[in-house]
Amino acid sequence: MAELNTGDSGGGKDKKVRSKKQNSKVDLTAMVDLAFLLITFFMLTTTLSKPQSMNLGLPDKQDDPSEKPIKVDENRTMTILLGDNDKLVRYVGLLATPVAGGTPKDFTYGKEGIRAELMSRKESVLAYSTAKGKPKNGMIVIIKPSKKSNYRNLVDILDEMAIVDVPTYAIVNEFTPEETKLLEGK
Repeated sequence: MAELNTGDSGGGKDKKVRSKKQNSKVDLTAMVDLAFLLITFFMLTTTLSKPQSMNLGLPDKQDDPSEKPIKVDENRTMTILLGDNDKLVRYVGLLATPVAGGTPKDFTYGKEGIRAELMSRKESVLAYSTAKGKPKNGMIVIIKPSKKSNYRNLVDILDEMAIVDVPTYAIVNEFTPEETKLLEGK
């Protein structure tokens, strides 16, 4: 509440009337209460940013030995090897017998590197599938991070899969000796 002190001294009639300075006090208790109520309201009604995650299809826990392995057309597969120092190598088909244009090649991360290659390969796989009279099967990417690669590189490749909209990809941690030599540059 505001409180005003007028300081009435009750002077005589023959004296000049002077305006006197008035002391004023303002009680800020109500304003502080309102500020805390508003802060509490906004804290409780604000939604905090939720972490974004990518859905990954994980294999079943039990392997059925009676299941036969699925044969996949080599022209539809691309293998991406992740090495140390941001090294990225891709090949198409099998390493021993790559398909046309699928010999091992080094790439960089980003728009001009692996993303352009993924988009190009996706279009060629789609053209290949329709030319062979097969249903429109998409590209299959096998991602093989080495023990020396870092987590950021794997996340970058998974982001590229989402950007390019690759329908099927898998993360495999088994390396053949030829793939290990390819990553080491020997």
